[in-house]
Amino acid sequence: MNNKWEKRFGRLRVLGLLVFAGLPFLLTVYFTSEFVRVFCGVVAVMLIVPGCIYAYVLTIWHWKDRYRGGHSDLWGALILIETSGWMKLVYIFRHVLPDMNHSGRYRLDPLLPG
Repeated sequence: MNNKWEKRFGRLRVLGLLVFAGLPFLLTVYFTSEFVRVFCGVVAVMLIVPGCIYAYVLTIWHWKDRYRGGHSDLWGALILIETSGWMKLVYIFRHVLPDMNHSGRYRLDPLLPG
């Protein structure tokens, strides 16, 4: 795998940790007073939103650059047209995470050319 994708996957891991760090702030929004609620809400948004946006964009980049499978046109249409995000989540679990872990159709096999 080239260095560009390793860096992108590394950024996704870091942003994923920030998303998990923002979840307690999001929970405290529901159980605290007004000032603390606003502060925790702003911190939660600042920690969670960048990771969500990057995961969304990374899904499109991955489909465009690294997709391995027989249904490229179908995935492209579902990712770009479908607006709720469910197909992007399915694509992340079926393609991006296996590529990050070098498993399944994305495993690194030294016997294959390329």
